[in-house]
Amino acid sequence: MGIFTVTKKLLLLSTGGTIASVASSTGLTPGESGEELVNTLQALPYEITVEDLLALDSSNIQPEEWRLMAETVYARRNDYDGIVISHGTDTMAYTASMLTFMLQNINLPVVLTGSQVPMNVLLSDAPRNLTLAFAAAAACRPGIYLAFDGKVMRGCRAVKVRTTAFDAFESVNFPPVGVVTSDGLERHPRRAVPTEPCVLNTKLDLNVSLIKLFPGFDPQIMLAMAESGCHGFVIEGYGLGGMTFVRRNVAAVIGQLSRMDIPVIAASQCLYERSDLTKYEVGRQALLEGAISAHDMTSESAITKLMWALGQGMDHAQVKEFFATNVAGEVTLPEETEEN
Repeated sequence: MGIFTVTKKLLLLSTGGTIASVASSTGLTPGESGEELVNTLQALPYEITVEDLLALDSSNIQPEEWRLMAETVYARRNDYDGIVISHGTDTMAYTASMLTFMLQNINLPVVLTGSQVPMNVLLSDAPRNLTLAFAAAAACRPGIYLAFDGKVMRGCRAVKVRTTAFDAFESVNFPPVGVVTSDGLERHPRRAVPTEPCVLNTKLDLNVSLIKLFPGFDPQIMLAMAESGCHGFVIEGYGLGGMTFVRRNVAAVIGQLSRMDIPVIAASQCLYERSDLTKYEVGRQALLEGAISAHDMTSESAITKLMWALGQGMDHAQVKEFFATNVAGEVTLPEETEEN
């Protein structure tokens, strides 16, 4: 009896970005189709379908485009074994994080990728990144991923850390789920296959703000923003999440906002490790006033999670509970033994 292998069916959703850019009189601009991107690659052992969804620099990718991507993935999720999204690098971590919340319990791998150099340039990183994304879409467990420079990362843990180098992305506070070695794509699956059906939910509240604390920051600005319609904040504090309370009392303003039912998520300006508001007085003051810890979440994941939570109509207490919940591997909670 012969051994038969099934060719994986993959879909490429092209959205533009550097990977598809061409030179123009106004600078690099998306100009190549998804079909042209695929035709540049060596022959791949997959059945690949291409759909040109957008042609945008990722600086122009916004919530409207997130919704379109999520809706398209949801509509195609049962027709393919995996989906690749080619995307500009500048906002790709935000998109990957948001798709994680919009497409909870997705039933196939969805892999975002892009490049630092356009596909049509000699020695570009685009061919190997796109090839890696297809391999990950064919081999990884269901979930949202970002593939770049030989690494496959959870989408909600990826951060762009370099502007021009090929190793532009890192998996922050969680190891990559796949790495390219001389043996191929070496996977380290840590998350169980979803048992609940995928639910598409693209409701967002965009009236949020991400603030980086600095010495001399006047927290009254946050109250003015709230009066102008801001419904929630992510504030990057110092170190473990410390907030000023001498003269310019950030902690007191957080208390005022909390009593107005406006959540303030306390993250750290440090890229690695966690925020912990319990250790220092400057953190405890904020915690006592109602600050909600982001723990070890990336800022990209924290702000998109807040948009999504408020979009569901959650109040302050519900947002606090939601941020104490590991939805899709975006956070390591203090009491967790990470097995995902």
